[in-house]
Amino acid sequence: MESAHSDALRAVVTRVTGEQWRAVADGREVGRGDASRRSDGRVFLSVDAWHGAVFDRLAEAMLAELPRPLHTLVDGTDHDTTARWERAGMAVRRREWLYRLPVGSRPDVVPPPPGVTLLPVGAAEQGPLQEAYSAIRAEIEATVGWAAMPVAMPPEPAGAPIDPSRYAVAAGPDRYEGLVRVVARRRHARIGLLAVRADRRRRGIGRALLADVLAGLHRDGIDTASADVDGSNAAATALCDGLGGRRVGSGLELVIR
Repeated sequence: MESAHSDALRAVVTRVTGEQWRAVADGREVGRGDASRRSDGRVFLSVDAWHGAVFDRLAEAMLAELPRPLHTLVDGTDHDTTARWERAGMAVRRREWLYRLPVGSRPDVVPPPPGVTLLPVGAAEQGPLQEAYSAIRAEIEATVGWAAMPVAMPPEPAGAPIDPSRYAVAAGPDRYEGLVRVVARRRHARIGLLAVRADRRRRGIGRALLADVLAGLHRDGIDTASADVDGSNAAATALCDGLGGRRVGSGLELVIR
């Protein structure tokens, strides 16, 4: 039997489109690489190869031909793939935790502060929601930058109307103070974004809003909910931990600049 190394040596790596590479040996495909641009502009790479040596060839070709920075996301327990990307020149940028959040009512949840009303998913008005989202996104961009958000939280396309059917909000006297984006499919919900205006943080708005959303999902027959959290975001991890969330997985984001 011929070795995987010799298979890789025979493989011819070709860029078949602007975003796809193929490795072919003896007329058969032995690996594939893809580059995808997220709505926030970041380009993420992925490689699917039969042999580790073919993986290395594809990664080398993609990194050589694409403008930087380039990113990839690897399961936190996949040490082999992480090591391969590191040998190709990428470095770990951060860890993201996948949280499983309890769905149901919690009697010990602190209510929102005075003057704040929680509106369930689908109850927000389009205009105030659009204004709140734009203001919060601008605050994030001006401070840590949207790239600090978990990979699974792409921003809405610039100028695109916000869909109220995917958002719950915390409404203040004259504006929306915070919002949660929720995407439900069958019996599972994904918390895609939880954010509060900068001047209204540390008042319990985010905790009350998320707890209310989880209780609402329970009433709607949703069994499970999950969220991705940047491991360096102490406030976000404390919030999920405080609501009874469990870490059920992790991912590593690697980058080369």
